[in-house]
Amino acid sequence: MRNFLLIALLGLGATAVRADAIVRVRAMTASTIAEYFIDERGTRVELEIGVNDLPAFRNLLPDGLYEKLGFEPRPLEERLLEFFARDLRVASGGGVPLPGRVLRVELRDRVRRDEITGEALAAVDEPEKVVFAQLYYRFETRPEVLILSGPAGPTPASIGFVVYHRGLPVNDFRYLGQGYELELDWQDPWYSRFRGRNLRRAYDAAMSGFIYVEPYEVRKEIIVRPLDLQPWVDLGLDDVSVIRAEIQPELMRRVAAFLRQRHRVTIDGRQIEPELARINFLRRTLRNSTVVDPPEDLDPISATLGVIFVYPTDGLPKRVTMEWDLFSPQIDNVPVAAVDQAGPLPSFVTPDDPVLVWQNFLQNPVLPTLVATELPPGEAVRTAAWLRWVLLAGLLVAAIGAAVSRRRDGGVRRMVAMVVMALLLLTAATFWIGRGARMSEPRKRELVSALLHNVYRAFDYRDEERIYDVLDQSVAGDLLTQIYLETRRALEIQNQGGARAKVKEFELAELESESESSGRFTARAVWSVSGSVGHWGHLHQRSNRYRADLGIESVDGAWKLTALDLLEEERLARGGVEVVK
Repeated sequence: MRNFLLIALLGLGATAVRADAIVRVRAMTASTIAEYFIDERGTRVELEIGVNDLPAFRNLLPDGLYEKLGFEPRPLEERLLEFFARDLRVASGGGVPLPGRVLRVELRDRVRRDEITGEALAAVDEPEKVVFAQLYYRFETRPEVLILSGPAGPTPASIGFVVYHRGLPVNDFRYLGQGYELELDWQDPWYSRFRGRNLRRAYDAAMSGFIYVEPYEVRKEIIVRPLDLQPWVDLGLDDVSVIRAEIQPELMRRVAAFLRQRHRVTIDGRQIEPELARINFLRRTLRNSTVVDPPEDLDPISATLGVIFVYPTDGLPKRVTMEWDLFSPQIDNVPVAAVDQAGPLPSFVTPDDPVLVWQNFLQNPVLPTLVATELPPGEAVRTAAWLRWVLLAGLLVAAIGAAVSRRRDGGVRRMVAMVVMALLLLTAATFWIGRGARMSEPRKRELVSALLHNVYRAFDYRDEERIYDVLDQSVAGDLLTQIYLETRRALEIQNQGGARAKVKEFELAELESESESSGRFTARAVWSVSGSVGHWGHLHQRSNRYRADLGIESVDGAWKLTALDLLEEERLARGGVEVVK
């Protein structure tokens, strides 16, 4: 009934409307959504009012709809004064309500939102209809504090809200209540804060740091606003309203050179010279962090850099420390985390306690290991076709020797005859083994699994030369370069500046033999690979499934991949898990 009244009285068509529940688990799926946009002159509020919340917003509605909802007639002007003073109030720090006015009221489709981030998604076929209202609260002078309140009284509303100060979100989506106090920093809106801790946004730290400890490398990652580095190093950002794309490479070079000497990392008591791996501008949401690519002009208020340094190690360290050395009155409590195979250990560093410590308490750390693919003795005999021809040649030489020595002493003739007989038996045996013996299916499965396992384990190393050396133990010929390039591409996380996942799980699901000859066989294989990489404060995960035709041969005393024809590649999963906020 309410849907019908809403459409009929606003005169905006007769499309069917689906009612929404009043209470949702997450605030961005609340019946009503309120977005506050604050600038120097005032606050603009955009409302999506769900059908169930219309009574709470009755003073904002046209007269006809107001009366159809069962309320006694009142002049709209009188009701609007009450609305801005009591129903959806924006007050100064002294508690005095700001004057407001209505810019627009209309019926429109509800914006579909991501349940984690609140970001707008593509519309569905039959979107819900809502009352959209645009309001404006004017400032006489720029306030230092704003107090936000939702409707109270006998008909409260379920309102999910978010506030933007100069385009920067102050909070993540939360439920709007009464008397929420917002402190505004007009010089740098990054530091505008609600006084209630639970109303702050997830990424409110100007700087954060992480150390990732893995076999063969330790990574130091710093996330920082260039604007917050300006007091320590001149980045040319004084009085800059936009960081243009053309100046970003030089800015990143300066930041990388400055941070290379800061936040000293010690590994097992030794300081190792870091290697810059990547530096990128980031676009961050609650769901993930992605690289801004291609470059674009950025607002210095929100522009954020991610910087990654790598410290090579011989194995898994016992102790790693990072000493934070950038503090200021505004940056005195920096979120950090130490991450290893067991997961993240988030904490904070302060001027009184500036050192992040990782200690190796892993009970059973997983270290990269290769599976042997050398030919065992039985397979060596079967695959060494050249041995049969050597024995045949020996038999021929022995026979000629016997014929030449037939006039000599009988003992010599008997000895030569015994040698000929032995060579004849050996030759017959090798021909019989070579013809009749075939590798068992379990052995083929074991061998293919070992070769593919070794290919992925090679990418546990960072140095390209070391990766090639390890691949060479399981891959032969021209295929080595192809597999290196294809595997590296498959492990790289898109939109993450070249970050490469490390394989955590490998499973050979299917193997079907296709042909077999001496020292070689071909097979069609299906396998899955799962990996993850931790950076930008997230653990990025990837899982792929492959189907390919493989060629395996004995080369220099070991089984190796000699052919790979990839038939299908399927992405099974992809996502991010928060490390620390």
